[in-house]
Amino acid sequence: MVSWFLRVNMNMSTYIIKKPEIEKIFNMGDYLRTIEKAFQLYGEGKVQMPPKVYLSFDKGDLRCMPAYLPSMKAAGIKNVNSHPDNKQLPAVMATITLIDPDTGFPLAIMDGTHITNMRTAAAGAIAVKYLAREDAKVAVFMGAGVQARTQLEATLIIRPRISQIKVYDPNEANRESFAEDAKNKYGLPVECAASVKEAAENADIIITTTPVRIPIIKAQYIRPGTHINAIGADAPGKEELDPAILQHARIVIDNWDQASHGGEINVPLSQGLITRQDIYADLGEIVTGKKPGRDSSDQITVFDSTGLAIQDISAASEIFRKLISDKNLAANLEKVDLV
Repeated sequence: MVSWFLRVNMNMSTYIIKKPEIEKIFNMGDYLRTIEKAFQLYGEGKVQMPPKVYLSFDKGDLRCMPAYLPSMKAAGIKNVNSHPDNKQLPAVMATITLIDPDTGFPLAIMDGTHITNMRTAAAGAIAVKYLAREDAKVAVFMGAGVQARTQLEATLIIRPRISQIKVYDPNEANRESFAEDAKNKYGLPVECAASVKEAAENADIIITTTPVRIPIIKAQYIRPGTHINAIGADAPGKEELDPAILQHARIVIDNWDQASHGGEINVPLSQGLITRQDIYADLGEIVTGKKPGRDSSDQITVFDSTGLAIQDISAASEIFRKLISDKNLAANLEKVDLV
């Protein structure tokens, strides 16, 4: 059988797809639908996804993330760096190479930085959907960078009842910029907190997107019923939450191998403060209904997000199909002959 791609691309060209082209045809709602489907397939055991491979440099690292989702006919690999000290360049940059699973042909080389930001936010919002209280009103953001902004966008789609936003960032200009943008875009009151404690008080949802290695969210700051999306820890030694929070929370991870290596749980695990038996579920199990999400209104829940290749490849594949299926859009894409 001739592959779908070869039926629409008889010239055998590889497409170069950039951020502006992606933004035109794929919005946050598209990411939410696609990423939730990817987690469903993951929970059903219908994907191939080896753990991330890390290359460590003096000033950062490179992660290589392959995945194959047969039912979506989506396969490829994302290469993404983390260089937190970058000044002239973003701290995180990524490219995604899509592969035709029927032939191995390189379908597209895509900007992965924007996709990474959006799919990470979508995963966080999906965790909010299943784990946060439906009556959540106060959303708190620890860190005011790009990821905090996309997390806010996705979270408000999932929990439209949110009526107050609070933000803390050690850089005053960053938190004021976040607040101004959020007020203008969503019309909601935004409080710039002067400390982590001040921000966390009375929160219903806390979203952490910081690079810290010493926990900033203390157990005494967290009230019953709070849901926490722990997004920032993505390498060994990183942690944002007081381990005492994890000891008393329902912990949901995205993937055991990745979370235990570099997610929020990596340090408490290595110190024996929690064990694998303390991990309630992965998000795929929750999405498929194999395990329920929140049990009660006063339960504290934590989602440890490390970012999965299935998120990148599923989103990239759907973006590619939308672009290629539109003759006008496809005609304006840059192409190269690699084979």
